[in-house]
Amino acid sequence: MTYIVNDACIACKYTDCVEVCPVDCFYEGENMLVIHPDECIDCGVCEPECPADAIRPDTEPDMEKWVEFNRKYSEMWPVIITKKDPLPGAEERDGEQGKLEKYFSEAPGEGG
Repeated sequence: MTYIVNDACIACKYTDCVEVCPVDCFYEGENMLVIHPDECIDCGVCEPECPADAIRPDTEPDMEKWVEFNRKYSEMWPVIITKKDPLPGAEERDGEQGKLEKYFSEAPGEGG
């Protein structure tokens, strides 16, 4: 098992999760985070930290595409271990549907 970040993170990018991760397996894109599935130790401490409920176990239905999504971008983006402010408008976009199609950016974040 591993944990993944899904599209609920897009355009919000809360980073509460990165501070509790014992193995630093979060990677930062311009407007979301992902988890490297091969680095995640399945401890689950990140899941309750996410205000947007964007972190889910891969054992839930239809998660295979998110495992591959997280793998792809974790290999392209820099690691993030320090909490940062959420994106502007995060509260308004929290829970919005269709964020992958509307807002996703492949651009890397700053990391750090």
